Formats: sequence, C-alpha cells, structure tokens
Amino acid sequence: MSEIIFKNILKEFETFLQSQKPSSTQAMKKACELIDQNLDYYNWTGFYMVSQTEERMLELGPYVGSKTEHTKIPFGKGICGQTAESQDTFIIDDVNQEDNYIACNIDVKSEIVVPMFLEEDMIGQIDIDSNKPAAFGKTDEIFLSQICLLISQVIKNEKNV
Repeated sequence: MSEIIFKNILKEFETFLQSQKPSSTQAMKKACELIDQNLDYYNWTGFYMVSQTEERMLELGPYVGSKTEHTKIPFGKGICGQTAESQDTFIIDDVNQEDNYIACNIDVKSEIVVPMFLEEDMIGQIDIDSNKPAAFGKTDEIFLSQICLLISQVIKNEKNV
C-alpha cells in the first residue's frame, strides 16, 4: 500500500520541481509537506544539513511537525549525528533502546535517518520520526533516498548557476 503512496508522492514532487524550479529550501519544505500530508505514520519530517560555518555540525533545515530545540547536532550525537558520522541510513525500531538517542518528543517510538549526497559528499539528511514502533523498513529507505536524490539535484543546479 505505502509503495503506491510513495510513487504518487515522488511523481507529485518531481512535477513540482519541474514546473516551479524551486530553491533547495523550497524543495525541502515541499517534500516535508507532501510526506506529512500523505503518510500518517510519519509524525515529524525534517532535513538537517551539514553546516557551512561550523565543522562537523548539522543544522536544522525545513521541517514539518512539532517544534524542536535540536537546531544544531554535532556529528556523532544522536541518530542524526551517527548518520552524519557513518554516512549510512539508520532505521531505529525502538528509540527507547538507543543510548545515543536525542529525545525530541515523548511520543516518538521509531526513527529513520537517510543521508543526502552531492556526488560523494554528504551534504545533509532527511530525518523522520514516528509515534509507532518499528514503523520503517527498506521501502521507506528507498523512497527517502529518492527524495534526497531529487533535492541534491536542486542543490547541484543552484551551485552551477
């Protein structure tokens, strides 16, 4: 079921990118909105980008969901920081079992963080929280990787202008 929803979100997002020619910030915001509107088990969706001013730091980008105090995350700290360090996707079925988890909301039960690359360089990540345990799987990872790829293409185009 969710694979069909994923395909529909990707199609709508690609249409938006082609027709609107948005900035990377606008593209990330639109991705968050589409995900939030269509996937009820995605309870917080946001981007953390590698800081351009501070070494080994992630900075909060566009997001949809409850307000977070975590606007900056050092590499290695929390699931987002672990993803930045390893440059691998993390799927966490039960955040309460993670020693390195940074609690954003007491209702969060599971999390997925997918890195975003521009060529070989990790430039950011998409972070999703769910209020359901074990909410994420391989199809979510593939879908979110595709979203990240589309946004990285927008970023690449901005840098080449």
